[in-house]
Amino acid sequence: MQQAIEAYLKEIFGPSVRLLEFKRLGSGVHGTGFLIEIETEKGRKSYVLKDLAPEGLGHDYPSDRAAVFLLAHETYGKLPKHVKAVDVIALKEDGSMKSIGGGVDYFMLMERGEGENYFNDLAAFSEKNSLDDRDREKIEAMTSYLAEIHTVKKDSKTLYWRKLRDTIGHGECLMGVFDTYPDGTLSYEGMAEIEKKSIDWKSLLKPKYKRLSQIHGDFHPGNIWFTSPSPPLNKVGGVTPNSELQTDIDFVLLDRSRGPWGDPADDITALTINYIFFSIKHHGSVRGPYLEGLTLFFDRYVTLTGDNEIYDVVAPFFAFRGAVVANPIFYPELTPEQRKLIFKFVNNVLDDERFRIEKVNDYLT
Repeated sequence: MQQAIEAYLKEIFGPSVRLLEFKRLGSGVHGTGFLIEIETEKGRKSYVLKDLAPEGLGHDYPSDRAAVFLLAHETYGKLPKHVKAVDVIALKEDGSMKSIGGGVDYFMLMERGEGENYFNDLAAFSEKNSLDDRDREKIEAMTSYLAEIHTVKKDSKTLYWRKLRDTIGHGECLMGVFDTYPDGTLSYEGMAEIEKKSIDWKSLLKPKYKRLSQIHGDFHPGNIWFTSPSPPLNKVGGVTPNSELQTDIDFVLLDRSRGPWGDPADDITALTINYIFFSIKHHGSVRGPYLEGLTLFFDRYVTLTGDNEIYDVVAPFFAFRGAVVANPIFYPELTPEQRKLIFKFVNNVLDDERFRIEKVNDYLT
């Protein structure tokens, strides 16, 4: 690390700089500080290099720690009498260090995904009396994929609890989505009722941290693009796809979000809320291909994984996803009456100790 720091300092301060001292100053709950003494053309200077502990306090992923330091870099110098931040440094996989400080905004470049997203299929269900073979193959492909990725487990109470906390309190999740609602969509008291029920579920699910699994994190229809035929998925995490599923169905995924670890319920509800949402939008209840799709999705997933406990844990995740599909900013085409049905669904699922597909229409009353 010392060699990497010295190389970085020469890039920042010039090739004549000399590293005189590098030592640990001390550690606290959040992280560790290191003293850096250098000799420059303008004389001797002292700096402190800080890190953040990589577990807990919302610092679990490198991007979390980058966000903390980028905010510090932006704000330290704006407060009178505060020490100034010099830079934000990224430690690369090869051990080198690179400056990322000073940006006023950030962007991501990524590959382009092509195909047809699953929203098209869901819209087409409204014209059908039942699922056709292609519809079933797509559901089987999605559940097989989730069954595979969810076999990758991690033993971390911290990350499981974080996912529960984020699902309720993150700016992109339940409370954050509610805060984007136009006034009059749902009363503040109605939002608070759902939030408080979800917090009660958080305490119920905290002992289930052994469920922590690899997840996509935003497995909704707009992020699932079905593509041209390709070979079936390889074995991942110990689950071999059933030979009957080796069809020409394949898809590419977009926008994995909010961390790679969580409860499988996050992925399951992100997709299945849409069978309920689309059926309410087109029929005012959950029926026909939408009810078939919902039932097939859960049945197929539980058959592949043996995870019957999934029905016991989905409630707060359905609350978040219900808030998303009921949001008039996201889906302005819904009527107020249709939104009320979604809010009834959310409240009634939160009130039930276990999600029961056979009661899905009862949850709307």
